[in-house]
Parts: sequence; structure tokens; C-alpha cells
Amino acid sequence: MTATFAIAVVGSSFGLNGFVKVRSLSGETAHISALETVRLRQGESEKIFSIEKTMPLGANTSGDNEFLLMKFRGIDSPEAAGVLKGARIIADRSQAAPLKLGEFYVEDLKGLEVINGEGVFLGHIIDVIEGGGGQLAEVRLLSKEKRFVPFRNEFFGDINLEGGTIVLLEPWIVD
Repeated sequence: MTATFAIAVVGSSFGLNGFVKVRSLSGETAHISALETVRLRQGESEKIFSIEKTMPLGANTSGDNEFLLMKFRGIDSPEAAGVLKGARIIADRSQAAPLKLGEFYVEDLKGLEVINGEGVFLGHIIDVIEGGGGQLAEVRLLSKEKRFVPFRNEFFGDINLEGGTIVLLEPWIVD
């Protein structure tokens, strides 16, 4: 299992004092608000920043805020904050949003072998992305072609992280 992964993405600057908008990748922010420092990754470079202040921004339909305003020590202007746009906040597994029953971290799903109900290897999951109607598993087939499969119970069955496999219930969807 992956030890560290992205938990949020830095958006545009906000206001005149160096705040940035931050979007939680899980839709939850309590775990992000609790951080005192963050590791920002832009491309191949990473830098640690101390957090001066964190505030919620907006709310989604469940009442949870998926956006935050964050102020990093030493970032005191909109121009300095703007340079951070697109950076990913990287965290240890212990700092990520807690999982509920039946939930998985996307990073743990990447690389799983996709098999059919008889155990025949079909390909690998290379990513899980947000689509218009929900999450989509990006599957690289044996032919090296990529297919997107709705990441829903109708299409995927048993997920075995320890064994490194996920069962595709409807293999026709990748044909």
C-alpha cells in the first residue's frame, strides 16, 4: 500500500494577504484543517510549508466543506500565492481522510490486476478519476489500450488489496 499520496490541490490565490483556495480530493477537510505543516509537490519538486491559518470556504450538499482557504507562512501576497496554483498537498496515510466501510484510497487501487469472475487477467487499474456521473476506473488492457469503467458495484466486485486484484463483473464493458 502507498505510504503517501495527494490529499488536496492548491487552487488560485484568494484576497490580498497570500491565501490560496485548497480543494480536498476526498471531499472532506477536517483532516486537512488539522495539519500544521504541508508538503507541496509541483512537478518533481517538493517543499514543506508551515500553515498560518485555515478557514472553510463554501459547503457541499452534505454540509461538509470540500474547499478551504489556507495561508502558508512566508506567502504574503497574491503573486506569491499564485505561484503555488496546481500544487498537490502530499500527506502520510495517517493524515489522510479516514475511510468508511467500502471506501478505498485511489492510490491503493492503482496497479490492481483487473480479473474476470473466472480469475482471467484482463489488465490493470492505472487511475480512478472523476467523471461527470461519478468515478471512472481507467483500465489498461493487455493490448495496451485504455478503457474507462464506471467504478460502481454493478461493474466491480471483490477488491482484494492484499492480493492485488479487483474483479470486473461485466467484462464486456472493456471490449
